[in-house]
Amino acid sequence: MGSPEMGGMAEMQPNAEGLFNLGIVYATGLDGDPDLVAAHKWFNLAALRGNPEAAYHRQQLAEEMSDVEIAMAQRAAREWLSTH
Repeated sequence: MGSPEMGGMAEMQPNAEGLFNLGIVYATGLDGDPDLVAAHKWFNLAALRGNPEAAYHRQQLAEEMSDVEIAMAQRAAREWLSTH
């Protein structure tokens, strides 16, 4: 199965719920191995769009991530915002 991003889910669902769902996919590894950096990115974007549950999940992930991984996720979120 391909990446949800590559399949266009992010473009089709740029609302808080769609972005939150992408976070779940990456956090749980539903599309392969879990990717905490990508999950943090999508939870961060969903939280910015008003999903309080996303903020909670982002914080939970951050406790398992290094500072470098968190910085990578934040950079990826900023890059996504600059193009959407």
